[in-house]
Amino acid sequence: MVVGASAIDLRLDDLRGETIVAFLHEHLADMYASSPPESVHALDLGALRQPDITFWSAWRDQELVGCGALKALDATHGEIKSMRVKASARGTGVADLVLRRIIDSACARGMHRLSLETGVQDFFAPARRLYQRHGFTVCGPFNGYWNDPNSVFMTRRIDGAPST
Repeated sequence: MVVGASAIDLRLDDLRGETIVAFLHEHLADMYASSPPESVHALDLGALRQPDITFWSAWRDQELVGCGALKALDATHGEIKSMRVKASARGTGVADLVLRRIIDSACARGMHRLSLETGVQDFFAPARRLYQRHGFTVCGPFNGYWNDPNSVFMTRRIDGAPST
């Protein structure tokens, strides 16, 4: 797939490579720097390696530029986890590409709904705009989350609808 000036390769990732491990450690550090500890819902490597999670990494040539995951909450409901784009690749369409892959994968599995949690802080504003562009709307807490003033919950029915 071509995004920006060069092709992006989306790969299923087993989260064992040094590059993705470092990328996800940076992701967690940003989450803790941007939100109070009790409001950080990002998953660590152990949690991301569980069988109910499918994880993709996005590469431009040999450079890791993004990632995202689909967590199966049940047969019909999925959750988007660990969406991240490298700072130097933000605004180039990588996040759109990763999100479309997650949506398409959820549709192919017969899921009817995708949900997510993100932050209220300015740091998360681009993410909220991305999800809104893809049809996600604000909803209440789901799957064990609580009414957290530092969280925004969003959802979208998918029912086989292709990504936009």
